[in-house]
Amino acid sequence: MLHFRRSALLKELFRTNLKRTGAVSRTETWVLSHNCVATGSSFDAKVASKLKVLHAGAHRPLLNGGAPWSARSYCTKSEGAETPDEQVKKDEVNPGATTGDKRRNAGVLPSLEDLLFYTIAEGQEKIPAHKFITALKTTGLRTGDPRLKECMATLKETLKNTSDGVMLDRHLFKKCVQSNIVLLTQAFRKKFVIPDFPAFSSHIDELYESAKKLDEGQVADYIPQLSKFSPDLWAVSLCTVDGQRHTVGDTKVPFCLQSCVKPLKYAIAVHDHGTDYVHSFIGKEPSGLRFNKLFLDEDDKPHNPMVNAGAIVCTSLIKQGASNAEKFDYVMDFLNKMAGNEYVGFSNATFQSERESGDRNFAIGYYLKEKKCFPEGTDMTSILDFYFQLCSIEVTCESASVMAATLANGGFCPITGERVLSPESVRDTLSLMHSCGMYDFSGQFAFHVGLPAKSGVAGGILLVVPNVMGVMCWSPPLDKMGNSVRGIQFCTDLVELFNFHNYDNLRHFAKKHDPRREGGDQRQTTFGPMDYESLQQELALKAPLWRKISPTESHQDSSTTVVYRVDS
Repeated sequence: MLHFRRSALLKELFRTNLKRTGAVSRTETWVLSHNCVATGSSFDAKVASKLKVLHAGAHRPLLNGGAPWSARSYCTKSEGAETPDEQVKKDEVNPGATTGDKRRNAGVLPSLEDLLFYTIAEGQEKIPAHKFITALKTTGLRTGDPRLKECMATLKETLKNTSDGVMLDRHLFKKCVQSNIVLLTQAFRKKFVIPDFPAFSSHIDELYESAKKLDEGQVADYIPQLSKFSPDLWAVSLCTVDGQRHTVGDTKVPFCLQSCVKPLKYAIAVHDHGTDYVHSFIGKEPSGLRFNKLFLDEDDKPHNPMVNAGAIVCTSLIKQGASNAEKFDYVMDFLNKMAGNEYVGFSNATFQSERESGDRNFAIGYYLKEKKCFPEGTDMTSILDFYFQLCSIEVTCESASVMAATLANGGFCPITGERVLSPESVRDTLSLMHSCGMYDFSGQFAFHVGLPAKSGVAGGILLVVPNVMGVMCWSPPLDKMGNSVRGIQFCTDLVELFNFHNYDNLRHFAKKHDPRREGGDQRQTTFGPMDYESLQQELALKAPLWRKISPTESHQDSSTTVVYRVDS
């Protein structure tokens, strides 16, 4: 067992810590002693266990702009121990030594790769590869995540060269994970936006099953191709801003975006031209009328980009002067990037069906042409063809959830890290989705759910929880407003269970879970006695590991003091 007690050197250790170079925004010094004395801000004991407690000064940047976190352990004895000043002198004598050599000489804890191995191995010398994969999936990451491509490729190649093709020792494990260690450390330290992802996923499954029981609504038939879908199809997929994924139901069945493409092409138009230019042609107000009405505002402009008239004009703003083929490829390239290169296809049958049954949209097009709503030189019939093509773009629930997550993530695709849309275009898109995205139900949806969303007559609902996740719900039966019956129920239940509503007060919420905090709905700001006891027990369990790393440390010496420096 490790013993924690104040020593005479404590004051000197504090002084040495404070002299360390390196700019940090805030420095907290933690002293673990028999009396459990600590200074600093809040610290979650559960998070402190495993990697967070043992993590030793890996000066690597964290994801999403997070500050580097490091913890250094100085184990000192009343006699015979090497002081930090002595270590500095050694460095001066051997200036060619690497940072790793200096850390090992100083008796600092091991690399992140080592700590990740010890966390998963739980005392074993080797681990089966499937144990690592299983542990990875509990964080919400997938083995097919583009960010883990190198790690998974190395793992596959490494297993081919092992005697049994299954087991990994520490050195082989390090070889596999070192290329993606920052992302993996974030995942296993529960530093993603949803820390307890298995519990959250379980709640999502329950909401899915509850909505599945509904058998109301009718599958849209005014576009003949849509009427072929089974009313029993029901799927929900989500992707967080950190790339955590969960799917349930018929999530791999392709379906057309239909009106769910409207916010996406609006975002592309604003990304290319800016807000002022786009809204010189289109308004920003809810119309209060059916989405396919022949009606303009008092300035003879479509009310907003989420109704058919506004979406047709918005279509005319994309790649002006190019052919329809070039325009279509341009939009598809954007959507592929938003989906992290997951499935984005095209249904020619739906396109032909839409064009053959699109009399109302042709009427709207001619009305817009009469009122001079298009940019000068626009070919209205060509624009309508392009409009029908965009409505016929196919996705799956899984790929569409990544698109929604790109909007939730400020324009960055979570699973590739690529900037796809400008912050301005994302902000304006979410604003209009919030006020106008759900047809005639937009006001009620904003009131009850309080999140940006867009529905389509194919049965999809694209839902965005800003800075948290994107969701795609899909079920073909629609209510009288044209929204998916099961999708509306799922969104409503989601906000009743979790404090995702735009106006749920995160500081004084009640009766709702907050999945962004570990533990669901607990806000912990200070250490309690049991927290320190748990922390000491965790450190004690790792004593054999520490003996290997710090040969100068004596676990029998009652004067041993451990000082943690936490940079955040």
